[in-house]
Amino acid sequence: MAKSPPLPGLRLPKRHFNALDLSRLLAACAVLFWHYQHFFVPPVDYQFHVNRPKVSPLYPELWWLFDYGHVAVQYFWAVSGFVFAHVYLADAGARGRFWLARVARLWPLHLLTLVLVAVLQAAYSGVNGTEFIYHHQDLKHFLLSLGLAHYWGWQADQSFNGPSWSLSTEILAYAAFWLLLPGLRKSPTVLALTAAVMALALFFLKAPDGPVFTCIGYFFGGAAVYGAALKGGLRAGVLAALAGLLTGAALWLGLHWHWGDAATLLGTFAALLAVLAIDTADRNDKLAAARHLGDASYGVYLWHFPLQLALVLLIDGMLGSRGIARQPAFLLFFVGLSVLAGFASHRWFERPAQKLVLKLAGKGRAGRTAPA
Repeated sequence: MAKSPPLPGLRLPKRHFNALDLSRLLAACAVLFWHYQHFFVPPVDYQFHVNRPKVSPLYPELWWLFDYGHVAVQYFWAVSGFVFAHVYLADAGARGRFWLARVARLWPLHLLTLVLVAVLQAAYSGVNGTEFIYHHQDLKHFLLSLGLAHYWGWQADQSFNGPSWSLSTEILAYAAFWLLLPGLRKSPTVLALTAAVMALALFFLKAPDGPVFTCIGYFFGGAAVYGAALKGGLRAGVLAALAGLLTGAALWLGLHWHWGDAATLLGTFAALLAVLAIDTADRNDKLAAARHLGDASYGVYLWHFPLQLALVLLIDGMLGSRGIARQPAFLLFFVGLSVLAGFASHRWFERPAQKLVLKLAGKGRAGRTAPA
């Protein structure tokens, strides 16, 4: 069945945002640097503080990534909101296809890495008597993870493939987007901005389940940026100027007021606007080579912890010391291996699995609608 033409006025003429795709891969790599400290956590059953400046290779040159790479998660959420607005606002049949598309894209790799981490954690625990980094490896947290509900407020803490906590919160942002989609089509900027402000206000007011509200806030903030772009108010020069202003405000809040959460908020959207300025200025698609780089970001993000756990098991078993992780060459090896895993996963697992899920769902619908 042919898709209906896009709803008028709800999709930007630029089909691909190449710099945005590249930024997704770079953001995934930033998280790797934050989690690199895991290599230096000994077998303990409590939270262990790592002296990152002392043990991280190339720390003087890459200190920001080692200390603040985790804020890339907020950037992912904002980018997701922008991309979802670009894909779904103008799609008249989006609500009917939405959840199947999300499950087909996200769940197969999540399931694979969840099971793999469970196996690797069992091996690590068998040797060391405790789990590696994430200590809630029980049936409850496995079942929550299985349904991508493992960070909705029922959890004790992160578990199994720990980085997937942000994916769990994003599922709730997807649900809010799906519910609000009819209204977003009528007033994309105002409604998305209202949802973002309300969610972030709950976070800043220390409401329970703060990560969920943070995710929803950043997600709808990204959707609001897209809504503003639809109105023609965001040109390359305007975007660059706004990015500069937000960057200055973020530095002021962070350095002078030590208000990290607010600085992260402004800095995240400064980065998003700066990247969009590059895309807006790239009218001739000179950055087209970056178009598919973002495809690996999901795989990089979900594969890096099981790879890290597998490497720790090998290092502990073969060398007895993790001193090798202090070497710059090992840092490059870990990042490179994770990136290669991301590209390989997208090509040989994620895409085939996505097609299989959609095919099976299509057969199921055909069976239900076939005449008796």
